[in-house]
Amino acid sequence: MAKKITVIGGSGFVGTNLCRQLSLKQQDFEIIDLKMSNQFPEKCKIADVREAETLRNTITGDVVVNLAAVHRDDVRDKSEYQRTNVDGAENVALVGEEKGIDKIVFTSTVAVYGFSEPGTDESGAINPFNEYGRTKFEAEEKLRSWQVVSDNSLLIVRPTVIFGEGNRGNVYNLLNQIASGKFLMVGRGENKKSMAYIGNIVAFLEACIASDCKYGVFNYVDTPDFTMNELVSQVRQTLKGKTGVGPRLPFWLGMILGYVADGVAQLTGKNLPVSSIRVKKFVSSTEFRSAKNKLEGFQPPFQLADGIVRTLQSEFVAPDPSREIFYTE
Repeated sequence: MAKKITVIGGSGFVGTNLCRQLSLKQQDFEIIDLKMSNQFPEKCKIADVREAETLRNTITGDVVVNLAAVHRDDVRDKSEYQRTNVDGAENVALVGEEKGIDKIVFTSTVAVYGFSEPGTDESGAINPFNEYGRTKFEAEEKLRSWQVVSDNSLLIVRPTVIFGEGNRGNVYNLLNQIASGKFLMVGRGENKKSMAYIGNIVAFLEACIASDCKYGVFNYVDTPDFTMNELVSQVRQTLKGKTGVGPRLPFWLGMILGYVADGVAQLTGKNLPVSSIRVKKFVSSTEFRSAKNKLEGFQPPFQLADGIVRTLQSEFVAPDPSREIFYTE
């Protein structure tokens, strides 16, 4: 008998794309979220991972994919990270134990490693630099405790930055700046940026759902990594027919501008597109390694370069004004 999939956070960017694939394959699924799913309202139930009772009243699946998270850098109430990411995971584990859930697939993050050495794999030291990374690792620990007690299956996926059609996150912001002609490269641009295309993330989550693996932790990265110079040059060439990266600022000047923006944001209460933490993240290398192909020989359906081209085509070359847009970090 086919198992029913519960997708917590299924109304968001990753969740909607995952559910679209489950629907195409006629897989039985339900969505649990704070907001109604625009694409699958008939499959959606409103609940809050911060409130265990709402999960008890809504979860009916055999396998749970937990995508729910507070992610953004500009969250002012830092306790929201703890309540959603950690307490939420604990509630999912609690209800999972009560309901005899067979498997939990949990999306964590490479942010658990912090500013890590290039090439960090799943054995890398846990050293988060922000509340998001800290609380995501604490959430992993809650779920590991559930797995030991229940002796059921737990697969933890730690993606790097996810991009794709319809996503208004950090990668889109970069692409949009380049497309607008307002982009300024900060630093030397030799740092590498691991990225993950949404089509491949969804395929890997599907593989996790189908896998017989009892326990596993997997970074998710699409390779080969691009340097910022290579990424920006490719986008400029594709969208504008121009070579190179355009104007460039030294790192120290970029940081000064970031700190000024921090002060303005604090005084005005407005979120600005520039901040000191975003400048630091921009110039840092996020070059990770992944054991994803050890999950029963998984192979991503798209090359990273193809994912970038598909995203540029969808967002800037021939955009569809009727498609759903997702605002993420």
